[in-house]
Amino acid sequence: MSTRIAFLKGHGTENDFVILPDPDNALDLSPAAVAALCDRRAGLGGDGVLHVVRSAAHPEARAMAGEAEWFMDYRNGDGSVAEMCGNGVRVFARYLQHAGQLAEGDHAIATRGGVKTVHIAKNGDVTVGMGRARLPEGDVTVSVGEHSWPARNVNMGNPHAVAFVDDLAQAGDLHSAPPVSPAAAYPDGVNVEFVVDRGPRHVALRVHERGSGETRSCGTGACAVAVAAARRDGADPAVTGTPATYTVDVPGGRLVITERPDGEIEMTGPAVIVAEGTFDAEWLAQAFG
Repeated sequence: MSTRIAFLKGHGTENDFVILPDPDNALDLSPAAVAALCDRRAGLGGDGVLHVVRSAAHPEARAMAGEAEWFMDYRNGDGSVAEMCGNGVRVFARYLQHAGQLAEGDHAIATRGGVKTVHIAKNGDVTVGMGRARLPEGDVTVSVGEHSWPARNVNMGNPHAVAFVDDLAQAGDLHSAPPVSPAAAYPDGVNVEFVVDRGPRHVALRVHERGSGETRSCGTGACAVAVAAARRDGADPAVTGTPATYTVDVPGGRLVITERPDGEIEMTGPAVIVAEGTFDAEWLAQAFG
């Protein structure tokens, strides 16, 4: 008999993931295997993979095991490794609750971007402590066709270029990565957000996520957008002493982002488990063999 591997599907504001429970880090997840799983026609389909591993069992997370029992070994849809995924952390926490590993309340989850705090609320929303944003110096420009816009360089544990535009259609199809200059500002690639205003402290975005293309949502991107908008609006909490809260509409729903005067950023939104099952390990081996 062939080996069956358990999986689940979940999403946060329609940023969807294949969830692979693997507490002992026994699965061999090559980039090709991840890409095969995320293939929307020949695989299970997803923007990425949430590999669920105990921190003590993963070489990249053992140092965090004392703070967080579980490590989110996140992979992009093309198989590349990512530092963080804000929507992914919420879905990761929801899975652990679904599996009986976490209850409502506050918890810690290890990621390549450090240990993140999560709060699982009774209403189903999950709030993630996203840490502080870094704002690297230097001008950045984003281009689509003949149009170019100045962009804000924001790092949320992963890199973002945030461009404010008049119309989200100006972002084009976002199938391929919009050119960003200077390229040296993002040696490992970048997530690009195009943003329009919807009202006071209310914006909407479209995003190209490196390694995944256009996605229905990007949690770290929503945080980067809120930070960029606050600086643009003269609402930097470190200067005003007052938290700045922005509603950020994404194609797949709505997120609420709050930046506190100490720089800590919190993101609140839904997280849903939609299915679970098993697949044949032999299929996966053949899919990229």
